[in-house]
Amino acid sequence: MIDFLKKLGRDTRGATAVEYGLILALIFLAMVGAVQALGTESIAMWTEVSSKVTTATGA
Repeated sequence: MIDFLKKLGRDTRGATAVEYGLILALIFLAMVGAVQALGTESIAMWTEVSSKVTTATGA
C-alpha cells in the first residue's frame, strides 16, 4: 500500500491536463470580459446615434 501511495505521489500525468484546463478557463474569462465591454460600448454608441437621428428628424 505504501509503494502505491509513493507511486501516486510521483505521478504527474494529470498535472498537465489540469494546467491546460486552468489556462482555458482564464482565456474564457478574458473573452467574456471583452465581449461585455464591447457590448456596453456598442449599446452606448447606438443609443447616441438614435438620439441624434431623432433630434435631426424632429420626431
